[in-house]
Amino acid sequence: MRIGEKIQSADWKAEKHVPVIEAPERVEAGKPFQVTVTVGKEIPHPNTIEHHIRWIDVYFQPEGDKFVYQVAHFDFTVHGEGTAYAHPTATFSMQVEKPGTLIALSLCNIHGLWESGREITV
Repeated sequence: MRIGEKIQSADWKAEKHVPVIEAPERVEAGKPFQVTVTVGKEIPHPNTIEHHIRWIDVYFQPEGDKFVYQVAHFDFTVHGEGTAYAHPTATFSMQVEKPGTLIALSLCNIHGLWESGREITV
């Protein structure tokens, strides 16, 4: 078995587990730009102790490169313990030197790993 066989994907408009990547389609080389990743953008994901998103990872695959690079990792560690809730949304800045693909991976404590991607042109 390979971990890639366990990663699920679907249309985020119909599936609440898919991470949605919001970023400019085109960026300038070497200039910072903002990225937001949300799980449950169209259909809210439950956020309870029993059913929640634990984390979101973001990677960048530069066009023509062999490797994928981890850009960010966000943990969501409170899901109704007491009166606090973390919502599975993360915003950060990054920059690239050449085009490629942003890849977001999220983990639901019940339904496993989910991914999506977004092309970035320079």
